[in-house]
Amino acid sequence: MERHLLPEEIDLLLDGEVGFGTAPLKAHARQCAECRAEIDAARALVRALEHLPHFAPSPLFAAKVMSEVHVFVPWHVALLDSVSRFIPRSRGLRWAASTGLVTVAVLLTVVAAWAYTRLDSIGFAAEMLFTRARTGVMTGLQEALSGLIGDGAMQTLQSLGGIGAVVTIATFVVVAFGAATALRAVAVRGRTR
Repeated sequence: MERHLLPEEIDLLLDGEVGFGTAPLKAHARQCAECRAEIDAARALVRALEHLPHFAPSPLFAAKVMSEVHVFVPWHVALLDSVSRFIPRSRGLRWAASTGLVTVAVLLTVVAAWAYTRLDSIGFAAEMLFTRARTGVMTGLQEALSGLIGDGAMQTLQSLGGIGAVVTIATFVVVAFGAATALRAVAVRGRTR
């Protein structure tokens, strides 16, 4: 043999394999000091490994590992699991629950069909409710603003129209913001002195 033994061939000799393929390997090991040294080192390693104490994992090892593993659950399986929690176990309760669900479904279908045939009435009622709500909100805002700024100022604001009211309110907000900023500046200067 012209070359040194490969690691797999050294393993064959360590395991005590027999056969016509191991005879040339044994012959080479007897003649080559370097390969003989490799085999001796491997035997020493095997003996050292055999004398190591055997460790067993704790009983909770598998549970700890599995708690860290994120298992992919398809959406349809997750949905089925979620729904199955709400299905009663006994046959009588399942029958009662399904009867109740069918009754609710039929009732909702009848109400939806009735509402569909009365769309004009529902639209009229919705428009009337919206108009009353808008009128109530606007009246409440006018009364609150009138109480805040007075009746005379409120009449003046109404006489200005929409654009005039917006300009007046914007002017008020700007003046109030400027006054608050000026007061803050005076307070800061008073603290630094």
